[in-house]
Formats: sequence, C-alpha cells, structure tokens
Amino acid sequence: MKPRNIFQEIEKYLGSPEAIIITGMRRTGKTTLLRFISEKIASKNKIILDFENPINRKYFETDNYESIKTALEIMGLSFKNRPFIFLDEIQFVKQLPSVIKYFIDHYQVKFFLTGSASYYLRNLFTESLAGRKYIFELFPLSFKEFLVFKEIDIRLPEGDAVITKPIYDLIAPLYDEYMLFGGFPGVVLKDNAEEKARALDDIFSSYFQLEVLQLGDFRRNDTIRDLILLLAQRIGSKLDMTKLSKELGVSRATLAGYVSFLEGTYFIRTIRPFSQGKDTEIRKMPKVYFCDTGMANQLARLDTGALFENTVFLNLSFRGEVAYYQKKSGVEIDFIVERKQGYEVKVSSQVFDIRRLKGLSEELGLERSGVVSKNFNPSTPVTYGFMV
Repeated sequence: MKPRNIFQEIEKYLGSPEAIIITGMRRTGKTTLLRFISEKIASKNKIILDFENPINRKYFETDNYESIKTALEIMGLSFKNRPFIFLDEIQFVKQLPSVIKYFIDHYQVKFFLTGSASYYLRNLFTESLAGRKYIFELFPLSFKEFLVFKEIDIRLPEGDAVITKPIYDLIAPLYDEYMLFGGFPGVVLKDNAEEKARALDDIFSSYFQLEVLQLGDFRRNDTIRDLILLLAQRIGSKLDMTKLSKELGVSRATLAGYVSFLEGTYFIRTIRPFSQGKDTEIRKMPKVYFCDTGMANQLARLDTGALFENTVFLNLSFRGEVAYYQKKSGVEIDFIVERKQGYEVKVSSQVFDIRRLKGLSEELGLERSGVVSKNFNPSTPVTYGFMV
C-alpha cells in the first residue's frame, strides 16, 4: 500500500478525540488511505465498515444508538477500551452525524470517515459535529505522488535548479503521461493507453451514476451532462454564467446550482480573481478547471495548452489558495498562490514573458514570480511543469 502525502497531516491527529473525515472525488484512493491509516493504529480494538454495502448501512439506520453499540460489540468491538471505528462512504447514511456525536461524547470513540461528496458532507456535518471533526480533502495524485506510484526513483528538481537537456528528456515523457491521463491511482497503475482510457470512462460512469443520479436532485440529468462537456472545453476560461445559461437553456440560478454541485462533488474546481481591494479590476468571474486532466482530456480531447495549464494549476493548489489576476486591458497572471507567488503558464516561453510577468508581479507586490514552461528552453530562466 503506497502512502499519500496527505497522511503526514492526518498523522498529527491520530490520537486526538475529534473524528477524522476524508473527502474527495470517487476513485482518488480514500478507501485505500482509510485502510492504510487503520494499519498505523496499533490497537486491535478497531473495525472497518463499508457503507456501499446496504447491510452495513442498516446497523446505523436507527434512532436507538445503544442497539448500534450492541451490533458493534457483536462484531468484536469493545467499549471498555478506546474503540477505533473506520467508516467508508458515509454519505449514504444521512443520520450518521448525530450517531457519531453520541459515540464520541458517551464512549470516546475515535472515528475515521470517508465520503465522496463534500456537497452533502458539508450540509450534514457542519453543525452536528461542530468542534468534533477535522476534514481532509484527497485529490488525484500530484506529479510527485505519480512517480511514487509508478515506482520511479527520481528526485524532482526544485526552485532555481538548472535543468539540462538530458534531465529534461528524462522527466518530460513521464510528465506528458501524467498530463494526458491524470492522477487517479487506478488509472496511473494501468499498463497502457487503452486500459487507462477504459478506466477513465469507468470513473466518469461511476461518478454520474452514484453522485449525479443517486445523490443529486436534478430535473434534467442531461443538462448537467451537457454542462460537464461544455466546461471541459472551457478549461482555464472565465465562467460567464449568463452566456452559459443561455447555451444550456436554463436560468442562471439553476446553472449556479449545477456548478456548485460539480464543485462540491470535486468534479471541477474554480478559482477567484486576485484583488487587493484598492482596484476595480475584473473581480466577479471565476475560472474553471477540472479535478483531473485525464478526465478532462477523455471528455473533450483538449489541446496541449489547456491540459498543461490545468496540470500546473492542480499541482500549485497543493501549496495553498490559488487565484488569477487580470487587468481590464487583458494583461494577466495565470496563477497567484497564497497571494505571494505569481506564475505564468506557457507551452513555449519567451524572454518577453518573463519581463512582463516580473513587472506585473512587482506592481502587485508579490514576493516571487516565474514562467512555467512545458517545452525545453535553454536560453531563458524558466520553471518547468514538473518542478511545481
């Protein structure tokens, strides 16, 4: 079982009283991570239940919480010593937050929970477990994790490292594979392009069936399907809700609900414009990206520029909050990370790009900036995609 980077954060809270909730899109490895955490718990007084199994759900679908305790004891769990309960796919049991609160308060149970749809988890868990939970989001693999999963022993260069052509030629083909097929663990581990494409199709079908059709409440499921396809063609573009609502034949309010659902279930991600408060530059329209470049490419067959920009965004987002900046003149910075670092993304960079970015970054008071290039460029100081 290969570790995920997020475990380093979760590990700090293994002994705390709060419930640990791991959420994220389907097939990102939440179940595997849950079992990995279980193996790290030395106590044998633990149990793992998968709520995709309706029989396991039935134990918790009651208002008699002591009967739940009895069922868990029959399964071998003791409440005389601290019990550890691992529950997978918790979004299927709507009354679960009150059950968890009861067992934390009365029996000091340590819960580890996973759920695919934050859209529902936020609504269910916000008030019920106030002060009793930590939420962690699990995304598809970063490029560094991608290399670990493929068992490729390369230490990626960072910062101002000088990249020679042999180094670039060693890493670039791996980055291209990551960019084209994305970071879902099950896709990464497939042996060839045909198997990867089939796995991506299966992930989308599963998402649409289990998240959109079962958990969603939409009058027209074909509209949200069409929205997904339109958004895949607009990666890196500003989300014009008025124009998009007309294309789909729905109201802006309905469209906003659909977009919120797609973002809440981790299918897409949006970023807001950077603003220092003193200017009145373009503030309102978010930009849209997909949770996984392989999924986006499977749906829309994107050009290299869009795929590369989405890939850079996903890896920068592991560092913190990401925004974009654009002046009314159209001059922009693709990504600003944590309000400190500016990045311009180019398939092929030029000296002009570096100069322009430096000037705009100084104007905004950013601490550092850099052009992120996909193609090799020996004549200009750039950061390559595999370095972010």
